[in-house]
Amino acid sequence: MRVTRLTTAVTAATAVLLTSVAAGGCGIAASSDSLADREDGQAGAGIDWEACKNLPAPAPGAPAADIDWQCGTLDVPLDHGRPDGEKTGIAMIRAAATGPRSERIGSLLFNFGGPGGSGIDTLPGLAGQYKTLHKRYDLVSFDPRGVGRSEGVRCLDDRDLDAYFAADNTPDDKAEEKAYLGRIHDFAAACEKKSGRILPHVGTENAARDMDRMRAALGDDKMHYFGISYGTELGAVYAHLFPKRVGRAVLDSPVDPTQDSAELSLAQAKGFQRALENYAEDCARQGGDCPLGDRSDGGSDDGPAATDDVADLLGRLDGKPVPGASGRDLTESLATGGIAQSLYSKQLWPLLTQGLQQAEDDDGATLLLLADALNGRDPDGHYNTLQSSFLAINCADTRDRYSADEIRERLPEFRRASPVFGDFMAWGMASCDGWPVTGERSTPEVSAAGADEILVVGTTGDPATPYEGTQKMVDALGGDVAVKLTRVGEGHGAYGSGSRCTQRAVDTYLLRGETPKNDTTCRK
Repeated sequence: MRVTRLTTAVTAATAVLLTSVAAGGCGIAASSDSLADREDGQAGAGIDWEACKNLPAPAPGAPAADIDWQCGTLDVPLDHGRPDGEKTGIAMIRAAATGPRSERIGSLLFNFGGPGGSGIDTLPGLAGQYKTLHKRYDLVSFDPRGVGRSEGVRCLDDRDLDAYFAADNTPDDKAEEKAYLGRIHDFAAACEKKSGRILPHVGTENAARDMDRMRAALGDDKMHYFGISYGTELGAVYAHLFPKRVGRAVLDSPVDPTQDSAELSLAQAKGFQRALENYAEDCARQGGDCPLGDRSDGGSDDGPAATDDVADLLGRLDGKPVPGASGRDLTESLATGGIAQSLYSKQLWPLLTQGLQQAEDDDGATLLLLADALNGRDPDGHYNTLQSSFLAINCADTRDRYSADEIRERLPEFRRASPVFGDFMAWGMASCDGWPVTGERSTPEVSAAGADEILVVGTTGDPATPYEGTQKMVDALGGDVAVKLTRVGEGHGAYGSGSRCTQRAVDTYLLRGETPKNDTTCRK
């Protein structure tokens, strides 16, 4: 997804958070075809694999804890338009297939979303979900250019990032607008100062071209791929550039490729509001522990009414933050991010209930924990590149730039879409204002005529990539290419949701090459 700060590598962030709880714009001048032809002879450089170092510690008893992970770096052109020019390194991770070598299909390359998520940090924690696939595939992931170990974009230091994420992102008057835009411009200037070399080259199209080099270096004739959230856009762009090289590809929780940044932000506002209302209705059914609404009469508020309590809480935090943890306060911006983070997975709803209960008692610790997961902050106060990389990739991809006047004009529409998230999402559209790189286009090119069948999986209650975009991705890829699978349920990410029907359909496709019937719906 693009522009709005709420949409980060949420699948990765959720995985990390659940683990910790369990433990306690420069375009490429050459045309796609000509550049692909020129890269064919360049792509076969090998990767020197060795045992991984400094991976995040798995939770006790994690099912993937005993896997032997190998790490390596693939050198690729910094500018794919100049394949013999300066290079940059793409950090990669893999685990060899566990089954008989005679049954091995190839490598299965994962991107878990963002943009900005580290595949190296995420895959080991999630590999237990893919143990059936692991029998016949090498599990492989990577840090895309500008992310993590692949020359990750750095902008502010940890202390300055604490202040940046805590600051008011929903200005109420001209003075607050000026301060907000000033912080955005200062952030952009810091990114240019510390990471200016990589900023023009971190767009999705460059990452897709890197993936084709990975395919060749891994020794695969075709790219077998599993993309989640933003990873669906990356996979679809790859399919557009290299349709004949697409093998078995799954796009889970697809981005709507037809929407510009404002349309995506508005759709997300609606999606998060819908997810919050669904949470509120579920919360009310739990009885007395729900912090939303007045149930003194034994009744329960419906979702829209109960979420007014959340809006009221955020309004109070705007005027008076409450203590969080380690000397930090829970502000309105951090609380909004924490609430949004909890809506990515129904598994996190109990933490949202706990966080809202605490916040009503002037304790912001749990919502701050959720916000830190969204922002890429570890318990020691160190930030990864998640949000900086996210912004850099978004602003390299999209040429959309919105002024304060344009945002103010659209605020009523966003507020109608979401009383809780509307202002936050609308003002997030200013994120690329003053960015030192010109974005490439408003919407990605994803048509993939000639590609093998691609399985596109959407979830009806997805807050971050709303379900309405699933059909849009299917249509954009091409009706003779994409096969649509629907999961009825909540959260972001269908395969790891616990839906046996979804997992069975995806596994059958990836292991046997058999897609489900188009428009199949999974309810369990």
